[in-house]
Amino acid sequence: MYYTRLQVICDPDFSEILMAEIAEAGFDTFMETEKGFEAYVELEKYDKERLQYIKDRYSPQTSLVFYQDRIQKQNWNEEWEKSYQPIIVDDRCLIRAEFHKIEKVYPYEITITPKMSFGTGHHQTTYLMVKAQMDIDHQHKRVMDAGCGTAILSVMASKLGAKEVIAFDIDEWSVVNGQENIEVNHANNITIQQGKLNELAISGTFDIILANINKNVLLEEIKLYQQYLMEDGLLLLSGFYTHDIDDLLNEGATFNLKEVRRDERETWASLLLKKGK
Repeated sequence: MYYTRLQVICDPDFSEILMAEIAEAGFDTFMETEKGFEAYVELEKYDKERLQYIKDRYSPQTSLVFYQDRIQKQNWNEEWEKSYQPIIVDDRCLIRAEFHKIEKVYPYEITITPKMSFGTGHHQTTYLMVKAQMDIDHQHKRVMDAGCGTAILSVMASKLGAKEVIAFDIDEWSVVNGQENIEVNHANNITIQQGKLNELAISGTFDIILANINKNVLLEEIKLYQQYLMEDGLLLLSGFYTHDIDDLLNEGATFNLKEVRRDERETWASLLLKKGK
């Protein structure tokens, strides 16, 4: 069987966003490289017009090269494992794959095998989210994980003592992979489903909502998050740059969401907001 391989050369800050966009064009396997990443799909089974639109949209924002060729099917996971390294968040949480050897015990440990999903802790925004979570009281709290990807944030919430976690993602493979990661971490209080927030039948309110998505989606969905957030509930956001903070704060203020704190890591940012009256 042959696959189309798309080699993408880009600024590291754009890698995760471009992976998410290119997944929407039909590519379903990704592997990071020194200069960007590679994306794979069964030969010709992708949206060519969508791919060109992505290139045209992001080229003005970053130096961007797309190169396509045809290769035979191979063991993607084996190739991925060669380059995937464990990560330590704030010297408190170890994020690793099952095949990594444990050399030191940390207060928290998450086992993640991302395969084709997003959220390994390697990207700055996931790191920021996990770091922030460890400073939030999750004990006996009801938590929503919007756009959950690998479900890494859901697993972290569970390990921090959350009573219940409701996770969802629009990508089918993320839901499959997320369920695998939930099971390997024995996080039995997490429910994961496929779809958008405004399409899913999610009932009740939440103490904490986690959303590590891109800026445009966050700006569009903050109004939905606040509807599900109880009074004094916390909304933790990332997936945007430091220069986007004011836009998100202004939108949040429209719904009585006030800043509690912020964090930054290599031009990326996170915001913790609290719902007031």
